[in-house]
Amino acid sequence: MTSIAAALHLLIATAFVSIPMVRARYGARAQAAAEAELDRQGVPATVLAENKLRFDAGGHETAVPLGVALTLAALAVLNLTGNALGATLSWILQPIVLLGNVLILHSQLTAVRTVRAHFAKSGDATLRRIDVVALLDAAEKAFPSWVLPGLQNVRHAVVMAGSIAVLVLLAFA
Repeated sequence: MTSIAAALHLLIATAFVSIPMVRARYGARAQAAAEAELDRQGVPATVLAENKLRFDAGGHETAVPLGVALTLAALAVLNLTGNALGATLSWILQPIVLLGNVLILHSQLTAVRTVRAHFAKSGDATLRRIDVVALLDAAEKAFPSWVLPGLQNVRHAVVMAGSIAVLVLLAFA
């Protein structure tokens, strides 16, 4: 059972690595599309950087998924070698990974509302007049069609179902 859990850890790790890989490959194009949309709206593109909105690879958008992937790979090694610490750490960390993915999904589903609220709170009239839907749509359309929603949905399914499966397997190990 722990070998299946280890394989699932590696599958989930791969799903997390897909995030920075896609952002590294297509994020600059999405960033440019978002900036072009702001230009179309008569808003300086600098508002993205000033408000820490980015669509390319960098910052926590790269560090966190890679950190999760490395942690899961380490758990896989521990579980494959039969180290009891692997199961213990899996019980602790796998629910955190699952919860983290739920938060990622929530942030994706509420992106428009969250960005609008952030812009509204800023008190900046320029930010309040941005068409957030058009801005986020422009960035999203710059990614290949297989990424959004395809890869995104597959990634969520792998992480959620895989995490639950790991916990079930460990419960019966």
